[in-house]
Amino acid sequence: MASLPNYVAAARPLPQGDRMPWYKSTAQTYAGIFLWFVFWESVPVGNGAPPGGTLAQGLLPAFIGLIVAALLCHWFYYLAPGILGQKTGLPLYIVGTSTYGVTGGFIMPGFLMGLLQFGWLGVNAYFSSLLLTAPFFKGGVKLAAEGGCRDSLAHIVVGIVWAVAAAFVGLKGIKYVARVATLFPLIPLTILVVLTVASVGGLKTFQEDAAREKMVKQSTRLAEEAAAAEAVKTGQPAQPVPPSLPDNWAVIALLLTGIIGFFATAGAAGTDLAMNNRNPRDVNLGGLVGIAGATIFAGGLALLIVAGANGLGLSGNQDLAKQVGVTAPTALMESLLGKTPGAVCMYLLAIAAFPPACFSSFIAANSFKTTLPKVNPYVSVGCGTLVSIVLIATAAAGNVGDVFNLIGASFGPICGAMAADYLLAGKMWSGPRAGFNPAGWISWAVGFVVGAAPLAAKFLPALASLNVIPVPPLAAFVVGFVLYVVLAKIGLQSRTLEMPAA
Repeated sequence: MASLPNYVAAARPLPQGDRMPWYKSTAQTYAGIFLWFVFWESVPVGNGAPPGGTLAQGLLPAFIGLIVAALLCHWFYYLAPGILGQKTGLPLYIVGTSTYGVTGGFIMPGFLMGLLQFGWLGVNAYFSSLLLTAPFFKGGVKLAAEGGCRDSLAHIVVGIVWAVAAAFVGLKGIKYVARVATLFPLIPLTILVVLTVASVGGLKTFQEDAAREKMVKQSTRLAEEAAAAEAVKTGQPAQPVPPSLPDNWAVIALLLTGIIGFFATAGAAGTDLAMNNRNPRDVNLGGLVGIAGATIFAGGLALLIVAGANGLGLSGNQDLAKQVGVTAPTALMESLLGKTPGAVCMYLLAIAAFPPACFSSFIAANSFKTTLPKVNPYVSVGCGTLVSIVLIATAAAGNVGDVFNLIGASFGPICGAMAADYLLAGKMWSGPRAGFNPAGWISWAVGFVVGAAPLAAKFLPALASLNVIPVPPLAAFVVGFVLYVVLAKIGLQSRTLEMPAA
């Protein structure tokens, strides 16, 4: 017992009497994540924004990729961490000690989970402030001078204020936000349904080759204009637009990469969410409805909206299209609903994104309080918020595809190793392990390198040959899973420590 750290020895399972059904806990929490507009907007745009996005080959390949990604998120990334949380009644930073050791688990996944939340805070603030400022720039004088609202002074200032406010509420007042947060997902849900009804008439026309060809040409033109404006602003050569359309496999791979990368941290966090469930059936149903079902619902409607709008020949808000992609539903809202209703919907989507920003800050604050107990939370969360501000000011938070790839590379091998540990222990929690568990840390390091290699190749031309790994977040999971099993079988696991009786 002397070798068991206090933070593990003091952990107590959540009593069964405090557990809740799946439809009151995991399902609605996860559904709220996938109703966040940054997620469903990215589905038709595609990770990397190729010409025509994920609809370049029509609706069928896009829906295949969407459905496969949704099921992989549930079965591969969520289910094992979720069942471990339900069976133990313990949070992620305790359950993770079986995979990474009581010393290593202090850092990962606990501290890493908190650290990456500030990346999400930056992304949330960046795109929410973009929707808040975009209506003021369309057709304005600053449009010609600055190339649009994106990364303008107004955009950056609003984004910084948004991030600071969310961090403060997440640190001090999350209980007040939680009281109304359950109602906020109704806003994007309603907007998605309204946009679908407004665009459904163009779906038949979109299936014709001419309509898709027109969408691809418009997407390419706007991408070239945006690249040229960025080149003028930075003084760097314009980034080339991909010369060819993605084929069916490329479309599916784009969707798998983006959706899995987006979900990876939420999959590991399933331990914290599912510890509130009563039994494994609750865990499974909560994931099938809140993860797989919500992904297909929100992402599927986004695909239908973009397809229908392009089938109707609507070009959308050209300024905003340059910022978020011509295949983004928010860029089409003005044409589908009218100028004023479109602007109102932008504001409503931004407002609905504020509680998730607060929850990201809340998760980060809890992680830092646990892993850095001697540091004032205002200091630790304040430093994290500064990272978010830097991401906003440098526009790094706007490269949502890169953010998804980095998060997928970080948490893909964590989910893979946790799944392997769960299966090796007979579908149970093996208990905390001493120190740094070599099997966990080696599998994570190799998995992270594999998952992050294409992202590194994007910024380092010398590594261009590495940009051949298909679906990096999935590859990172597979490497983490397989390598953990191999290392465990050859004895590279630290000894198991005894937990005190509950």
